[in-house]
Amino acid sequence: MSPTIILITIIIYFAFLFVISYFTGKNANNDTFFVGNKKSPWFVVSFGMIGASLSGVTFISVPGWVGTSYFSYLQLVLGYLLGYFFIAKILLPIYYNLNLTSIYSYLEKRFGYYSYKTGASFFLLSRSIGAAFRLFIVANVLQLVVFDYWHIPFIVTVGLTILLIWLYTFKGGIRTIVWTDTLQTLFMLLAVGFAIYYISSSLNFNFKEMVNAVADSKLSKTWFFDDWNDKRNFFKQFFSGAFITIAMTGLDQDMMQKNLSCKNLKDAQKNMYWYGFAFLPANILFMSLGVLLYIFASKNGIAIPAHTDDLFPIIATKGFINPVVGIFFILGLIAAAYSSADSALTALTTSFTIDILNIRKKFKDERTRKKIRMRVHIGVSIALAILIMLFKAINNQSVISAIFTVAGYTYGPLLGMYAFGLFTNYNLKDKLVPYIAIASPIICLVINHFSEFWFNGYKFGFELLILNGLITFIGLLFIKKKNTETKPRIHS
Repeated sequence: MSPTIILITIIIYFAFLFVISYFTGKNANNDTFFVGNKKSPWFVVSFGMIGASLSGVTFISVPGWVGTSYFSYLQLVLGYLLGYFFIAKILLPIYYNLNLTSIYSYLEKRFGYYSYKTGASFFLLSRSIGAAFRLFIVANVLQLVVFDYWHIPFIVTVGLTILLIWLYTFKGGIRTIVWTDTLQTLFMLLAVGFAIYYISSSLNFNFKEMVNAVADSKLSKTWFFDDWNDKRNFFKQFFSGAFITIAMTGLDQDMMQKNLSCKNLKDAQKNMYWYGFAFLPANILFMSLGVLLYIFASKNGIAIPAHTDDLFPIIATKGFINPVVGIFFILGLIAAAYSSADSALTALTTSFTIDILNIRKKFKDERTRKKIRMRVHIGVSIALAILIMLFKAINNQSVISAIFTVAGYTYGPLLGMYAFGLFTNYNLKDKLVPYIAIASPIICLVINHFSEFWFNGYKFGFELLILNGLITFIGLLFIKKKNTETKPRIHS
């Protein structure tokens, strides 16, 4: 594809985002930025959250995973549904009853200052690394297919990437994100839809033949019950999916901030239910595309790349099928990346402003609060740019993936802390909570490293998050206060 065509496509796409930003940023204040004045339509939030959940990494990776994991990912997605139900019935009522802007304020009300700061800090660390990692991948793609053509340095690409996000989010914040995520989800699903249509046409499949081809392929095998050591085992995938959703959606300020922008609890719950059920067919589309990509590659003599993540980009952009697919692939990739990154930037700004700087307690003047929030927004943007350049300097995919994996470990302590708050009546020796939260991921890293040796060949997969949360929970039991000093848990 011509770099000029790609660049024009990107410019048109961002023009749409800026139009949305203009209208949603009118008369915006801090309440608009943080919770959208609690006027977000639940169905718009629900649709947009699909795109926010499917990052640029997922957009590229899920079709490629089919080659080694088959449809086993669907087992994980089914577990997500259980997690979404838990969020809707248990967590959202608490967040709304306490009228929270940052969900980590719950930890302060339940345990105290140090627990609160620990939860917020773990989120800030994990989401900063995660957002930077995803943007790094997309910036790399843009550099290769567009900016290298004009000899533009990578640092300029990164700066432009961050600047564009900042420009369309700095006024409206979450109110803007709710609507831009809707557009981005639409482009992402259109990209998958067009790819499926044109690949099926190239294979001379009608709709029924396409469905049969996917269903008959060995790659569509979904259920894995036999080998407990297999990472694809149903029970490991299903329950991991439930806990991943609880931790990485229900305990994540980024994802919950959109829910908290709904008019009331009932709307937020409807959003969560519909979003959960919509996530299932969306992922089936991605996996079906993966099967069709492998069939197409086999019939056209296209070598499967060593990194299966490259299969979709190669077929979409290298002229093997209609150029429309290439254009929508670029749009889908950018939409997936930016729908994740823009909400992360807003959530990081919110958490740092509310949780770390305590602007609501320290400053009464709304103008001062807004000025501080805008400065934090700039600071977070610069921090993300620095992290992306750090990934570029490392220039080692295995090291970068390891950093990203470590960031994922930080959700385990959040899971353990919230579980302890919800399901026990104990209070804690608050000053010791940070030590437990730091120790738990380290213990998990060690266990994961030696698991095959210690547990007769057992390999941990996504269920490591459950173990991480359990270790945190057990650790908190050791620092609980005596019954005479207990503090009742906050009920929903």
